[in-house]
Amino acid sequence: MRKFTLALLACLAAGLTATAGDDVRLLSRPAIGPNKIAFVYGEDLWVADRDGKNPKRLTTDAGVESYPAFSKDGSFIAFSAMYDGNTDVYTIPSDGGTPTRITFHPAADTVRGFTPEGKILFSSPRTVYSSRHSQLWAVDVKGGMPEQLPIPWGFEASFSPDGKFIAYTPVRDATAQWKNYRGGTHSRIWVMDAKTYEIVEIPQPKDRCNDLDPNWVGDTIYFRSDRGGEYNVFSFKPNGAKPTTDDVKPVTEFKDFPVLDISYDGKDTLILEQAGWLHTMKPGQTPTRLKVAIHADSPEARARFAKGSKYARDASVSPSGARVAVEFRGEIVTVPADKGDPRNLTNTTGVHERSPAWSPDGKTIAYFSDDGGEYHLVLAPQAGKGDSKKVKLSGSGFYYSLAWS
Repeated sequence: MRKFTLALLACLAAGLTATAGDDVRLLSRPAIGPNKIAFVYGEDLWVADRDGKNPKRLTTDAGVESYPAFSKDGSFIAFSAMYDGNTDVYTIPSDGGTPTRITFHPAADTVRGFTPEGKILFSSPRTVYSSRHSQLWAVDVKGGMPEQLPIPWGFEASFSPDGKFIAYTPVRDATAQWKNYRGGTHSRIWVMDAKTYEIVEIPQPKDRCNDLDPNWVGDTIYFRSDRGGEYNVFSFKPNGAKPTTDDVKPVTEFKDFPVLDISYDGKDTLILEQAGWLHTMKPGQTPTRLKVAIHADSPEARARFAKGSKYARDASVSPSGARVAVEFRGEIVTVPADKGDPRNLTNTTGVHERSPAWSPDGKTIAYFSDDGGEYHLVLAPQAGKGDSKKVKLSGSGFYYSLAWS
């Protein structure tokens, strides 16, 4: 089959809520300090006032920034960044400036907050033997040799205000790959006495659940849990007695999308990410959604011509071998093996068509489309002439590996 080049105009629909505007979404990894909030948008680090106003971009590097955390006085932010081909810990002034690299190990270092002494708390697999594990470390804000906390395995962590206890997750989050996972490595939160090393686990239901993101606010631990279905915020107050599930209280009740990340300001305010938006809340109050107005250039969202084989994903050869159907950047295109022109069977902007499969008789190409919100099956004439047939699929979700019988 001869080589071919595809060039398609790649556009985003004007109505997409992910585009820049007065109330943008896709804000992630929030942090909150005394006077500002920080978050990630477009893989860059941003700050804004605590009410979401006056956003300002702090970083523009091509590397991905993530996991910001404010220092106690709010003067600088610790964060993880993939600069120079590796993920390490950096700091940057909250008002802007040049990032300062703090760690230099080839393993990925993920910022988790600060210790009571003001050191940067981060997790890293730098001395483990398996990618299933990570450990907790602390490093001075000016750099130097990190010190491992006396905990065998740890991913996320938060110290009590007096520094006498630490709440942490000993197991990695499996739900990024398996939603509602309930296997043996389900996420849990352990509360450790920093002096005696005694452990108390936040109680879980009999059928297990996943508990993540511990944040110690006063005498209460706030965390994410999928014990009620979608991830929501729950609270747990250690009292010295043997805990039960009745000691775990629901804080938020989102039904549509899960709470993906939470953080706190070290005093009495939480910030959380949900449905692409940011919310702040104080204990005992309902969350307040922030409206963040970002008017950035967003070069990846502009209409442009995109070409090259890197955009070609799935493919299906016709029964005769004369043409091949290709999933090319959300479009279904057929191209000839020898002579002829490419045919764009979909030509839809803002819609994702995937997984083409040629019928055995060579007359029809089946593929998945999310036009309308949820994926459905489409049967389209391979010649590009005539009407396509839509077939509704049961349930909702992500479909793949389409094949004809």
